[in-house]
Amino acid sequence: MNDNTQPVRPRRSYGALTIEFLGSMNMAITLLVVIAIAAVIGTVLQQNQPYTDYEVKFGPFWFVVFHKLGLYNIYDSSWFMGLLGFLLISTSICIWRSTPHILRDMRQHRTDVEHKSLMGFHLKGEWRTARTDEQAAQTAGALLRARGYGIRQQRYDDHVVVAGMKGSIGRIGYILTHLAIVVICVGALIDTNLPLRFKEWRGEVKAETANIPAAQVPASSTLPASNKIFRGTVTIPEGDSANFLYLQLGNGYLVQNLPFTIALDKFRIKHYPSGMPRSFESDIKIFDNNNKKEVLHTTIAVNHPLDYKGYTIFQASFADGGSHLQMKAWSLDLPADKPLELNGTVNHFIKLTTPRGKRTIEFTNFKLYNIFPVDPSDKSGKKFRNYGPSFIFKVRDPSGEALEYVNYMAPQQVNGREFFMSGVRSSPAEPYRYLYIPIDSHGGIERFMQLLAATHDQKLLKQVVAHQVDSQVTGNSPQDKEMRATMQSSIVRLVNMFVAEGIDGVLQHMRQNVAADKQQDAMNSYIKVLQSVLGDVYVKVLRQDHVDLTHGVSNTDSRYFEDAMNAMAMLGPYGSPFYLQLTNFQQVQASGLEITRAPGKDVVYFGSVMLILGVFMMFYLHQRRVWVWLASVDGKTEVLFAGSGHRNRTEFETEFSGLQTELQKAVPPDVS
Repeated sequence: MNDNTQPVRPRRSYGALTIEFLGSMNMAITLLVVIAIAAVIGTVLQQNQPYTDYEVKFGPFWFVVFHKLGLYNIYDSSWFMGLLGFLLISTSICIWRSTPHILRDMRQHRTDVEHKSLMGFHLKGEWRTARTDEQAAQTAGALLRARGYGIRQQRYDDHVVVAGMKGSIGRIGYILTHLAIVVICVGALIDTNLPLRFKEWRGEVKAETANIPAAQVPASSTLPASNKIFRGTVTIPEGDSANFLYLQLGNGYLVQNLPFTIALDKFRIKHYPSGMPRSFESDIKIFDNNNKKEVLHTTIAVNHPLDYKGYTIFQASFADGGSHLQMKAWSLDLPADKPLELNGTVNHFIKLTTPRGKRTIEFTNFKLYNIFPVDPSDKSGKKFRNYGPSFIFKVRDPSGEALEYVNYMAPQQVNGREFFMSGVRSSPAEPYRYLYIPIDSHGGIERFMQLLAATHDQKLLKQVVAHQVDSQVTGNSPQDKEMRATMQSSIVRLVNMFVAEGIDGVLQHMRQNVAADKQQDAMNSYIKVLQSVLGDVYVKVLRQDHVDLTHGVSNTDSRYFEDAMNAMAMLGPYGSPFYLQLTNFQQVQASGLEITRAPGKDVVYFGSVMLILGVFMMFYLHQRRVWVWLASVDGKTEVLFAGSGHRNRTEFETEFSGLQTELQKAVPPDVS
């Protein structure tokens, strides 16, 4: 009877299986790949920005998806810190399991190698010599020592082995490389805001969401100057100072106090011809908070940060620091009124009472230069064009809804004619839609406002409409009188609709009251009526402006009327009860600084040096082994020379061939 029972292998414990899994090469490579992908995402996607910016950029759906994945603060997310922790554990286990074997292998010359094993090597050579095995062993050992090999010789009953080894120190590179990963992971974990997250979880700190001055932020949203780890930003206007910064936390922020005060003397910026910033730098002073004395006066620039007592200060960005603006507010509802003189400051607001109710004007930015690519049809040969100063503001109604505007100070040339440009949009995700107000012969917008005022003059408008209708319906019968009254009322209503709501209002009225198959004809009729009535109104404005009309309206004045009509057609969607014209300004710039306190960075730097050194040793210090196996056979000595190398096998083949040639000269083959 045959016993086919297989031997039962002892069952391995869950602990051993877990250690083997965590310390496996597959696990480590997988973690490294995932961390690398996360780092790429964190580099491409700007981190720690206000959540509203991400929502505008990605939309509601993807904003929520990316938020759930923690992509807005990857390096501080729990899953990223978990990956670093697992990589640290996995690499540590690899070191723990592999280091004893590597160190043992570095010390062992493997003199117990078998003849059969050496015969299986790719690099080998065989011959017989008349020298005794002892003589051959001494000669081979001396030759290998002269070539830098460490030698071990072992005599057995029937043979002698001379084992040589060189470059074993390169195996240390494997240990250094893995230790470097551990050190880098430790440094990275030190600089995470895990303690801050823990405090937030315990309720010790709470993100502030209201836009209030730093001095008014409650203690629950303020961190002391003794906090060891942080990365935050602060924007300082020229001539101002700050002893705090803001840390982005979720959909709010924390105020981080500093043990020193930074004052900005001057901010400078240079641009490329394309308008992109080329370089910017800040002249700053640092004062000690205890004695209020100046301790440092220096300049920081992009890629040239300042290290001060463990704090690293980066030149990160720039912004408007509260430029002062002088403006004229032209009423679009009461255009006959004189413009209102206004003074505003960027990052502040003013309130106005208009015919449409109360409005709040929030000044958000000022730009001295606006450089854009030139239209391809431009034959000037220039690639870029500077549109000059502009300012951005929001007009907010009592319900809280706001439209954003950008107004350019200087007139801009479009198709050979000059206009004042004002863009409007309801959301930062939308492009600006522009209102082009034509420039009159005096270089201003007074004539446009005169024309707009005339269209608001109901008495004048009815006179113009009545004159046109009377020229078309001349009878005096009751039916004719009723027709004239109906036509006058309809035309006046059409003009008022156009003036109040723009061409969009006329289109909406037409779609609601005219059959679909007749809408195109109706629209053509509406435009002809508007051009006719407003053309007569425009002539009256020209006469009031003492324009010589002896030979009729000039081509220049006719083109101006077309441009004015286009501007009036946009007033409805423009949405503002006034037009702000920038007349003067005093620019104040601000420097955006990023300040970090990262005690783990030195640990990371040390780990990086270890990694470089380890990789260098692994790739450039190769372990090479050679054996000379000697045995006496029939009064002769059989010589077997074999070798192996871990890397750069082509180079080692050349070295081995040279060694074999030298060894055959020192221990020559027997030719008898």
